[in-house]
Amino acid sequence: MKKVIVLLIVTISLFSCGSGDQSVSEIIENRNLEEIRAKKTEITLQQNQIEAQLKSLDSAIAILGNEEKFPLVNTLTAKKEVFNHYLELQGDVSTKQNVLIYPEMAGTLQKVYVKEGDRVSKGQLLATIDDGGMSSQLSQLKSQATLAKTTFERQERLWKQNIGSEIQYLQAKTNYESSENMVSQAQSQLGKSSIRAPFSGIIDNVIKDQGTVVAPGQGSEVFRLVNLSDMFIEVEVPETYLGSVVKGKEALVYFPVLGDSITTKIRETGNFINPSNRSFEVEIPVPNKEGKIKPNLTAKVNINDYTSENAILIPTSIISENAEGEQYVFVAEEPNSENEAIVKRIIITTGKTQGAKIEVLSGLEDGNLIIKEGARSVKDGQKVKIKK
Repeated sequence: MKKVIVLLIVTISLFSCGSGDQSVSEIIENRNLEEIRAKKTEITLQQNQIEAQLKSLDSAIAILGNEEKFPLVNTLTAKKEVFNHYLELQGDVSTKQNVLIYPEMAGTLQKVYVKEGDRVSKGQLLATIDDGGMSSQLSQLKSQATLAKTTFERQERLWKQNIGSEIQYLQAKTNYESSENMVSQAQSQLGKSSIRAPFSGIIDNVIKDQGTVVAPGQGSEVFRLVNLSDMFIEVEVPETYLGSVVKGKEALVYFPVLGDSITTKIRETGNFINPSNRSFEVEIPVPNKEGKIKPNLTAKVNINDYTSENAILIPTSIISENAEGEQYVFVAEEPNSENEAIVKRIIITTGKTQGAKIEVLSGLEDGNLIIKEGARSVKDGQKVKIKK
């Protein structure tokens, strides 16, 4: 076809450069009959040649006009891959070791040994309260207890030798035991003047200053102690996922404020369905080695509730639906060397969606060429050309 067009162009060019030096009007003005006849013969020959060229052009136009133009499409190849579906939820970071420490006795806050940000260990002395002379009373009680012990031991030796009365022995024993109990009670009471850490953690806030009068009860908090090593997130999961969201399932946790994410696993699942929202609680541990994660920090949680080892995933945008509610896609079958193929409509069934992709449960096979771009403009049985 290209050769025909080139030949026509060359022929037209030759005729456009014809040898006629005189115009028709000039030849007629010369009134030379032979010249007029010769010019007519020349023009007639040119007319015949032009008509032949027009016929060739018409033939080329007809051929090109009848040539079939196939729609251009893009395809993707169906292939089996691992598909992990995640349930998206939201929760806040918590810790079971985030407490306000209150005094156990009334008095003046005599000494504060820690400041905000200090790391403390379990049992460490944080502050002391003026005991109001209780330590002196304890010393007296210890002295009395020592005397009572000595008296009892002597009376016991005499009793074993059958010397003295039984009532004397019992009175000495009672006095000794009573003295010991009084010492223990005084020691316990005096111990309340010392404020100690109930667990290891970080002093988040020193609420009362040294010299402040404190007392047990609401409003007398002295410290806030937080342990950032045992963090967790509690999320509420709809009851429909009761069989798929279980202990040990993988969870991806993303912290929008930090721009950071971690991978962890479900630690515990609740055994109670909340009747108000038909959900159960799931506890997810949050490793916090660097200490960046804080209590009440918002987190997005993705829990793996479904996994398929051989799934076919396709974009949801290429799926259509017929009047019966069936979903279908178009595939390109039997592509030739020119990438020309026949369109076939295939009914599919789909499963779970993740992002912009959906799992195809049936209808497609590994290796199918699924029409992606142009899927909305093709028909079943139509011939198309696949873009390279």
